[in-house]
Amino acid sequence: MCKKLIKYAISHNAARAGIFPLFLRQTITTVPDIIQLLSDHIANQIAAGEVIQRPASAVKELMENAIDAGATEIQLVVKDAGKELIQVIDNGIGMSPTDARMSFERHATSKIRNISDLFTIRTMGFRGEALASIAAVAQVELRTRIEDMDTGTRLVIEGTEIKTAEPVATAKGTNLMVKNLFYNVPARRHFLKSNTTEFRHIIDEFTRIALAHPGIAFRLFHNGAEQFHLEAGNLKTRIVNLLGNSYEKNLVPVEETTDLLHIRGFIGKPEAATRTRGMQFFFINNRFIRNAYLNHAVMNAYEGLIEKEAFPFYVLFLEVDPSKVDVNVHPTKQEVKFEDDRLMYTYLNAAVKHALARYNIAPSLDFSLSAEIQQLPSVQLPSTQQNREDVQKGYLFNNFTQKGQAHFIDKNDGLKHWQELYAIAKQPGSSDNAISLPSQPTLHADNDDPANSKNALLVQGSMLLTTVKSGLMLIHIRRAQERIWYERLLEEWNSGNTPSQQLLFPITYETATADALLLTEALPDLARIGFDIAPFGPKTFIIQGTPTALPSGEEKNLLDEVIEQLKHGASDAVNNKRSEILLTHVARRLSRNKQGIHQPEAQQALIDELFACTQPEYTPDGKRVFTIIRREALDEMLG
Repeated sequence: MCKKLIKYAISHNAARAGIFPLFLRQTITTVPDIIQLLSDHIANQIAAGEVIQRPASAVKELMENAIDAGATEIQLVVKDAGKELIQVIDNGIGMSPTDARMSFERHATSKIRNISDLFTIRTMGFRGEALASIAAVAQVELRTRIEDMDTGTRLVIEGTEIKTAEPVATAKGTNLMVKNLFYNVPARRHFLKSNTTEFRHIIDEFTRIALAHPGIAFRLFHNGAEQFHLEAGNLKTRIVNLLGNSYEKNLVPVEETTDLLHIRGFIGKPEAATRTRGMQFFFINNRFIRNAYLNHAVMNAYEGLIEKEAFPFYVLFLEVDPSKVDVNVHPTKQEVKFEDDRLMYTYLNAAVKHALARYNIAPSLDFSLSAEIQQLPSVQLPSTQQNREDVQKGYLFNNFTQKGQAHFIDKNDGLKHWQELYAIAKQPGSSDNAISLPSQPTLHADNDDPANSKNALLVQGSMLLTTVKSGLMLIHIRRAQERIWYERLLEEWNSGNTPSQQLLFPITYETATADALLLTEALPDLARIGFDIAPFGPKTFIIQGTPTALPSGEEKNLLDEVIEQLKHGASDAVNNKRSEILLTHVARRLSRNKQGIHQPEAQQALIDELFACTQPEYTPDGKRVFTIIRREALDEMLG
């Protein structure tokens, strides 16, 4: 027992802490300490891993600090997508020499004095870790001056160590340069993505901050070229200048005030909805957030107005008592926690619905007759006594005029009348306007090969039912078309002979600047599938040609879907899989054309082409194209 206690003491250094009696401590040999404090350098690098994940993270922190400093003009200068240089220049209040040095200490902040301040935060940066974290993984140079001081302060810091501290002549405000991000953490730098991807993230952060502060002028330069020049103005002007002129005529204002919160901003008309995410912005007390629950509240308000695959545009600001929302739940501060989620959802959903209804966008009942209906003889010709008598003798008139009969059809008498109507419709030449009911083919169980079947049956307009030796085969029409188109396009892609149809009237396609970067990078691959697209400005393109089989009007939808997939695909795999993404989405878009599928010849042609494919069983993204209901299962179902 004593040996066990001694062994425990040695392994845990417990004897040194006085856990064991003196006689035991005297028998234990000295062991080295294994617990030690981390150096400031390593601790700061660990903190930097939470706060500074990529160049865009540093951009966000520096721009938020400039806003908190009361700047009215902010410039962002970026080189090599932020890997070489991130520079933020502002005309804010600046810092004294002491504050300049203190700003790079961990947990140093001017925004919090006591614990209650943490729950009433309205400023952007308040954790006191941003500059310390940046300085731990980059070479930083700071120039700053307070307005009433003759000279400013210049600091040069590398890996938390101050190399230079001296007075300098500089403009009022702060000029902070972050050079060679992650220079001393090669593994972190290695995991940064391509310049296009990293710069797209920078534009995303710049866009959110610029939207939240339309009263501040912003400029963005990348590799010496000016990307944005935004003058101070109102929110509507900022949206148009930042996101594109196409939104100018599609903005619907939202303004609602309740006891809990104040909602303001703009939503897009249904025609402004796109198939790409990213044009949805929530701000809580001017801080950008992500919240799936609130997003659902907006999506629900658009139900019935936009397609299920589409996403509405919105820039919405929610002003709420800071004590009722916790912004301190995530290092990036883009996630928040509300005191009452359900009430927020209800208010937001009602505000969006009210805005849509107020501007006559929400659906309403239209009791007017269309032009086509008004041209019918039954509408134009006056009613005669004979007409009225004939109608009153009819079966339907009696059922709908007798009380309680509107939803009742007699089991025998009603069936007799419908059979009479069916018999009249089947009489050849009974009338030029007689209803013709297509005869359905008879299924034969002894047919072995679906590719040679002549007896396909259309089921609910979306599936084909045919026979095989083992039972019945059910084919999903759209998925079958998708597989067929994919293999056609793949063959054309590999051969390099994809035809393109030139448009008589070229189409202008405008997208967000971040999405334009992805599209520009994908233009050579789009050309290989039949697109002829030319850049026309930083975020505008001209579509001059399309794949020959692409239906007119589907060009923008297809490009939206492609951008969405490129945007959310794995960054390292995008370059290698871009061709697969393009072919898959073009095939999916072409498969939505259902013209002619009601003809038996077209149905049989579809089956023949499907089973000529190298992989007829699955779509390019792995969904089942057909299933077989075996004869044994049919026998069991029928008893």
